[in-house]
Amino acid sequence: MSIPPAVLPYGRQTVDEEDIEAVATVLRGDFLTTGPTVDAYEAAFAEAVSAPYAIACSSGTAGLHLATLALGLGPGDVVIVPSVTFLASANCAAYVGASVAFADVDPNTGLLTPETALEAARRAERDGLGPIKAIVAVHLNGHCVDVATLADTFPGIPIIEDACHALGASVSGPDGSSAFVGACLHSAMAMFSTHPVKTVATGEGGMLTTRDPELAKRVRRLRNHGMERDPELWTETELSFDRDGSPNPWAYEMPEPGYNYRLSDIHAALGLSQIRKLPGFVETRRRLRAHYVTALGALAGRTNSAVRPLPIAEGCDPAWHLSVVLIDFAAFGTTRGQVMKALRDRGVGSQVHYTPVHLQPYFRRRHPDLSLPGADTYYSQCLSLPLYPSLTEGDVDRVVETLAAVLGIV
Repeated sequence: MSIPPAVLPYGRQTVDEEDIEAVATVLRGDFLTTGPTVDAYEAAFAEAVSAPYAIACSSGTAGLHLATLALGLGPGDVVIVPSVTFLASANCAAYVGASVAFADVDPNTGLLTPETALEAARRAERDGLGPIKAIVAVHLNGHCVDVATLADTFPGIPIIEDACHALGASVSGPDGSSAFVGACLHSAMAMFSTHPVKTVATGEGGMLTTRDPELAKRVRRLRNHGMERDPELWTETELSFDRDGSPNPWAYEMPEPGYNYRLSDIHAALGLSQIRKLPGFVETRRRLRAHYVTALGALAGRTNSAVRPLPIAEGCDPAWHLSVVLIDFAAFGTTRGQVMKALRDRGVGSQVHYTPVHLQPYFRRRHPDLSLPGADTYYSQCLSLPLYPSLTEGDVDRVVETLAAVLGIV
């Protein structure tokens, strides 16, 4: 009886003994949450992306919600969101009562462009949704949206970078300079996820970066129930101060409601250990993705590009979170579902990132006639193949050979 091949998932965490010991050290210490490890992790993360401020939170979704809250978005406001993204990118606007104007994407990269954002803004104006008050720019797969041009196209409109796929990616300027995603040179804030399949893992967790000290201060308050502990900002004299004018030692004030979106020291310990490995993680992912490109390029030549690797967006040095292949499934007389099942039977995991959000029932009811051909094209052909640092080039060869066999490529 033959032994089935080991299953290669599309993504997984890479945790070593150093990471485990870092978490164990916190468990042996005095602080399991709201302690010094969170501060250390935030400082290391800020340094890694060259941002002045980094604020840890309980998930990437929490980070997006905090970003919309910190910008003061609410009912009557409109937020532009590309349709090819995870649900949270659009839900963060819905959480605060704002309307979503879905933007189309480049059909080859799945990325929001300044042109598709403009088209969404014009449609929102035509439909009477309200003024555009923010843009969520999603760095899909580790690729980078052209945020600089987007900011020039929409002067004065804050941009939230949904960078959960792009930790370690960088963008180049017209002068040849380079900046990490998360440095926020042209955006109000950037949000990162540290879910297990992401480049750096904390189990669950997120991180917001910004260059704006007031936004950073507000996000920190909102992630902790809206509690303000700085006596200089208190307004309730009798409640918060003693008769001699000194702050009461237990006192805090809540100028506005917030949420319990804190990250624990346990999670931060893993993140602090992992962020130190970021350059190696990114380099390994780039090397493996380059091997995919070579192997898939050979298939493209044999199939008249009915199978092809994802092209690289101009001006971006991606930090590949996902390895996406574009497939014309109809050309092979099959469906994506059939291909995924056949791959799984042969020990190769895969996934689709993502079903366009404007097609989800909640948003379809609000935009029943919306047509986004670029999103439809990208969605119809994308398939995410295994990619993570413990994968080997031999594993990549196995994945591509298995894909070729499933598609009947000879």
